[in-house]
Amino acid sequence: MSAEEFTQAMEGKREFRRLKDAGVDLTSYNCNTIFVDPPRAGMDDDTCRMVQGYERILYISCNPETLKSNLDILGKTHNITRFALFDQFPYTHHMEAGVLLERK
Repeated sequence: MSAEEFTQAMEGKREFRRLKDAGVDLTSYNCNTIFVDPPRAGMDDDTCRMVQGYERILYISCNPETLKSNLDILGKTHNITRFALFDQFPYTHHMEAGVLLERK
């Protein structure tokens, strides 16, 4: 699911047949941690707000600019407790970042 679809599903704004057909009821899960790995464009504002509802956020990013933009929003409700850089593509300028955020 895309981030936008997941946000709609979690907020009950839209029903998804693939979840229903698979017998998945998102409301029955007690999730307090979310893993996000958005595209280079980062997460949209609605998704950032939805993600802020979780106790812990594990954020993987391939774009430092959109990571900073998203962290500006997420930092209002969460603290960065761990941060790491990963050189997943040696001999290029690309770096992956991993950030663990925990509710303030």
